[in-house]
Amino acid sequence: MQTKRPSVFNYIKRFIVGKAHDPTDPTLFHKLTLIALFAWIGLGADPLSSSAYGPEEAFKALAGHNYLVVFVALFIVVTIFIISASYSQLIEVFPSGGGGYLVASKLLSPFFGMVSGSALLIDYVLTITVSIAAGADAAFSFIPVEYHYLKITFGIGCIMLLILLNLRGVKESILVLFPIFMVFVITHLFLIGYAFLTHFADLPGIVQGTGTEFSSSLSQLGLFGVLWLILHAYSMGAGTFTGIEAVSNGMPILREPKVKTAKKTIKYMAASLAFMVLGLMFLYLVYEVSPVAGKTMNAAAFEKITFSWGTFGYYFLLVTLISEAALLFVAAQTGFLDGPRILGNMALDKWVPVSFSTLSDRLVTEKGILLMGIAAIALMLISQGSIALLVVLYSINVFITLHYLSY
Repeated sequence: MQTKRPSVFNYIKRFIVGKAHDPTDPTLFHKLTLIALFAWIGLGADPLSSSAYGPEEAFKALAGHNYLVVFVALFIVVTIFIISASYSQLIEVFPSGGGGYLVASKLLSPFFGMVSGSALLIDYVLTITVSIAAGADAAFSFIPVEYHYLKITFGIGCIMLLILLNLRGVKESILVLFPIFMVFVITHLFLIGYAFLTHFADLPGIVQGTGTEFSSSLSQLGLFGVLWLILHAYSMGAGTFTGIEAVSNGMPILREPKVKTAKKTIKYMAASLAFMVLGLMFLYLVYEVSPVAGKTMNAAAFEKITFSWGTFGYYFLLVTLISEAALLFVAAQTGFLDGPRILGNMALDKWVPVSFSTLSDRLVTEKGILLMGIAAIALMLISQGSIALLVVLYSINVFITLHYLSY
């Protein structure tokens, strides 16, 4: 009997996506699951990379009342640790994963679960879109303005590349992105640490300036006006703490013991994110950074730090900005990891077609990955990569999900 020869299409698919996994291999699941370090990269890149746009949007929203950013930063950091503690408890109750969708479905009702799940799906599409858009902004910060019309095309190309990486598999995609993540962490840790050490003596001045700014703002805007300004800035920075829920949603891909791995991952995420938020907002204050056309505020702050370092400073700045842009692309990975999983859970409950719960021969939810990618490309075109618009949409979905989790 003649064996059927693979078609040209199958050869091409194997070249791009990789050969099929053997589901009968007893060691396969161990090979595909993630330890805490890799989970921090794959799932934690989303909140950590949001430091490239969250603090900036919050700072801009203060409309010149810059020292009030101290209150905003503290509120955001407290929120980070509250959310992290909540999800640490959640994964003990629901060790199989599911996040806000499962919590709302089991503890409230299937209808509320559907609403929470839909908000999460939109949130993950926004995670992909806003991360890629912010990454394009960061990448084009050191490119002449006349080429900025290519940002949208560049962003769409990056989404398509991530679709292909994720079709190959979860661990494969994270291993490719590992060096980018570590370069980002090292360069940003160095710059923030350098700024803190060289401006440590300015801390009393910041405390005094905060008190003076608060009193001045009270006389100008009144108590309600000051509270509204701080809360508005806080809401604009809400994208900073979105993504922490990714660990509870991604429990199936974590290494055993899952709960212990998940809790360690959440600790890594919370500590690194809190440090980044406080550090960047400290930079904005001590270096008196203001928005610059065609550049992110992080780029403007890092330029001021490295200006006196000569040639080394120029190349260090270049590596830092490239790593920041690249990490934003890594952050989009969270949407591709957890979005299809939410779709799969909703498919099992018949809210979406059952086919979204099936795995491909690479043991990934292929249809979910494609849907998330296509939706992100459509949103990129509709929004034209506007961070200000995307962050507002992002914040709405974050609070809808957290509302159901709070029950």
